[in-house]
Amino acid sequence: MNSRTILVVEDNDMNMQLVEYLLEEGGYAIVKATSGEEALAITRREDDGRPDLILMDIHLPGMDGLSVVRAMKTDDRTARIPILALTAHAMRGDKDRFLDAGCDGYISKPIDVKTFLTSIEQYLR
Repeated sequence: MNSRTILVVEDNDMNMQLVEYLLEEGGYAIVKATSGEEALAITRREDDGRPDLILMDIHLPGMDGLSVVRAMKTDDRTARIPILALTAHAMRGDKDRFLDAGCDGYISKPIDVKTFLTSIEQYLR
């Protein structure tokens, strides 16, 4: 059993269910948030520990994903947590925009179920 915890920040129920299923199959513990504000609150709690990795949807209600990433990367408590953008945006320049905001990488939607866990694992090494 994997002892790593992944925070999934996703406001779409179907996407959340798929990611949750795949991560559970990989043995990961999952913490879920449906907004950027909720994700920040979760990572700033002292009693729950920090996730080992964050999957961040870019388009969220309220505070968008890249704003959340910037806030996390400037906070000493969360700056070292790898954050992967989870997005349907794969246009030219988007990857650079995600990396410039502080993302460590990205996974495009629709999610490739065959390579998803491998992609996650390379950021947890």
